[in-house]
Amino acid sequence: MSEENNNYEHDEELNQSVENTETITKVTGMYKEWFLDYASYVILERAVPSIEDGFKPVQRRIMHSMKDLDDGRYNKVANIVGHTMQYHPHGDASIGDAMVQMGQKELLIDMQGNWGNILTGDRAAASRYIEARLSKFALDVVFNAKTTEWQASYDGRKKEPVNLPVKFPLLLAQGAEGIAVGLSTKILPHNFNELIDASIKYLKGRSFTIVPDFLTGGIVDVSDYKDGKRGGKIRVRAKISALDKKTLVINEVPFGTTTSSLIDSILKANDKGKIKIKQIEDNTAATVEILVHLPPNVSPDKTIDALYAFTSCENSISSLCCIIEDNKPVFTGVSEVLRKSTDFTVELLKRELEIQLHELEEQWHFASLERIFIENRIYRDIEEVETWEGVIEAIDKGLQPHTKHLKRAIIEEDIVRLTEIRIKKISKFDIDKAKQFIEGLEEKITEVKHYLANLITFAIDYFKELKTKYGKGKERKTEIRIFDDIVATKVVMRNAKLYVNREEGFIGTALKKDEYVTDCADIDDIIVFRDNGTMQVTKVDSKTFVGKGIIHVAVFKKKDKRTVYNMVYRDGAKGASYMKRFNVTSVTRDREYNLANDNPKSKVLYFSANANGEAEVVTILLRAVGSIKKLKWDVDFSDLAIKGRSVRGNQVTKHAIKKVEFKEAGVSTLKPRKIWFDDTVQRLNVDGRGELLGEFRAEDKILIATQSGKIKAITPDLAMHFDDDMIVLEKWNPKKPISAIYFDGEKQRYYVKRFLIEATDKEELFISEHEKSQLEIVATDYRPVVEIVFSKRDVKNMEVNLEEFISVKGIKALGNQLTTEKIKQINILEALPYEEPTVEEVEVVEEEIIDNDELPIDVPKVEPTIKKSSTIEMSDKEEKKKELIKKAIQKKKQNNDDNQQKLF
Repeated sequence: MSEENNNYEHDEELNQSVENTETITKVTGMYKEWFLDYASYVILERAVPSIEDGFKPVQRRIMHSMKDLDDGRYNKVANIVGHTMQYHPHGDASIGDAMVQMGQKELLIDMQGNWGNILTGDRAAASRYIEARLSKFALDVVFNAKTTEWQASYDGRKKEPVNLPVKFPLLLAQGAEGIAVGLSTKILPHNFNELIDASIKYLKGRSFTIVPDFLTGGIVDVSDYKDGKRGGKIRVRAKISALDKKTLVINEVPFGTTTSSLIDSILKANDKGKIKIKQIEDNTAATVEILVHLPPNVSPDKTIDALYAFTSCENSISSLCCIIEDNKPVFTGVSEVLRKSTDFTVELLKRELEIQLHELEEQWHFASLERIFIENRIYRDIEEVETWEGVIEAIDKGLQPHTKHLKRAIIEEDIVRLTEIRIKKISKFDIDKAKQFIEGLEEKITEVKHYLANLITFAIDYFKELKTKYGKGKERKTEIRIFDDIVATKVVMRNAKLYVNREEGFIGTALKKDEYVTDCADIDDIIVFRDNGTMQVTKVDSKTFVGKGIIHVAVFKKKDKRTVYNMVYRDGAKGASYMKRFNVTSVTRDREYNLANDNPKSKVLYFSANANGEAEVVTILLRAVGSIKKLKWDVDFSDLAIKGRSVRGNQVTKHAIKKVEFKEAGVSTLKPRKIWFDDTVQRLNVDGRGELLGEFRAEDKILIATQSGKIKAITPDLAMHFDDDMIVLEKWNPKKPISAIYFDGEKQRYYVKRFLIEATDKEELFISEHEKSQLEIVATDYRPVVEIVFSKRDVKNMEVNLEEFISVKGIKALGNQLTTEKIKQINILEALPYEEPTVEEVEVVEEEIIDNDELPIDVPKVEPTIKKSSTIEMSDKEEKKKELIKKAIQKKKQNNDDNQQKLF
């Protein structure tokens, strides 16, 4: 009983000490040793490839077993798996799966049967149904028993290679992926020919860069690859194009996905309302073909971006290059892996040459001994010798006078080999043939020594030969591009409706009985302005309280500089009134911003949101208090510069404003937008990347023509996609004719036509519809000139001024026949000079009004500066703009005459 009490007291003390202090328990004994052994085994013997040959252990054993069984014919995979189990301690499933993965990389294994499909994700047939043998490339590059280091297998019954003598950067060609204890590896596959080129550059001392390439094709952005090191990543995309206005086609899938997983991700995005599709049709066979059918009034361009944003059509893949070197894991980059693999290849080539040289020298040595032995009839010296020792001694004594030219001393083994020569060979010995054979060996020895002396050149030639023999059909499949960042909120389908309850201060998608605002998406942010001069941005939800007094609600566009807010507010309960123009480009979500000078009793008197920076005219109405003479006047927001949201603004009046009324709409005060085309990503942008197309107003359009003979003038959209055969992209001048030369497939003649585009935002065919019709030349110059090269040598080349050759006709016109002679080639020459007609246009230059409410009342008005510029023709909108400016100037002069309530 006393012992139990002592134990109980001891446990109580232990529990109290545990509660009061932290204890550290060391893992000792078998737990410590076993876990370390297990971790080391998984890292070194299972998951991570070796830098020497690029194989994981199971892959190395499969290759060794296939070499054991190799007789030039196909073997059942089940037989190969069974043979590999003599070397591999794991089951047949792991061996079979590893072998299928190696085979699908189409490099080392020659496959027969259903080995699965990396495009669709279909599994391979059972191992008893499929067959395999080593590829010619593997036989040439992977094996050489003379340079292989051997070790005992796991049960000691067999010998297996420590590493295979691979003379190629195989690890980078195949790629590798594995998860071990405490670390993992993910090495992406690279292009066969590019790896050889990089190895050659390295051997020549030149710099090189290698990037991933995938058998599935697709598009890849490697700008953040970081040489495959830890922290690097790539972005891969499917190849998507518009088959027509209602159909998209996916021809290549990104690495790491299959057609099945891709279609599933598209269907899930459609179910969530991120994208809107009508039907998906999978026609994949030898190549990928997924048709995405769109419902009416859905933009193909926007849907392509949405597919990249919300589905597996775009994925990000992180790289982590971890390899086994000197029996331990090492993190490195793919360039370093290639350098080391190339160094290993050079070392293996050197060892092979040294072995070959040694074998040739041994052949030369014995051939020389054999010649001496037979020519000098030394074999007769042993006829009367009775003992074996005496035979050896007699031959050695007979050889001595003739061995001065030999390169090494004669040993007993050499003499024994001489005694094994058959009498038939001695009797038929031909001295001349023996001499020629020895001379041939001497030439080979000289050649091998030359290779050893120029080892780097020999290695370069070896890589070139590899590319010649096996590089055909291994061209790059994945296109390299720099991806533009797709903003999800700009391409998501507006699958919800936003409502507002202004009285109670709620916004959300579930308030269906309240005021409808706009369509929105569940990932959108909503910007809210209230009548006390505060603003906030919040995530869209079913119902959110944002405060009473809501005056404006809209979907918030981040970094939007073209949406301008015009506001008139009273500063405090009895303060002066101010007006300002501002935009909101970035905010902190759910934070409240005060736009009215941080005064809690401020009041917004007028507010408008303008998507394109419009500046309206409003009327100020004052309260009839005291001796105020002027109670009403107009204010034009175009007099104010656009500034940040925190600016105080310009003072309107110190008196109490009764109300502010909208008088008339204004025009945009923003400059025309400059648009560039980035050929690298094939997209339009306003960030100054690529070729400048021009400055675009709202009514301006771009001209697009393709090699297939289609042309259109459409409003530029930054989300637009362009066909691969696009040959013309420029700002459209509706008065400038388009010239074209095309071959008519039906009439088998060349025709010339000049035309204007009359219907905009519509794609039209401007060559004949025959399937063999083909566009030769399209020019957008006023006076284009072409050179005609005829097939007959006796017919001189002809220059044709297309302006004189044919007048401007309709786009559907056939045109005039160019010539009856057979044409070899048509070259476009430099266009003739042309001066465009000019007409004067009034252009308003932007001015910035000083933002200071302390300026004296009598500061004179600054009128807008007017200058003249030339253009082809003044548009209707520009005429209206000119009239509005004139009216604004007249009103300002009238206000100046009154000398009251000056506005700055």
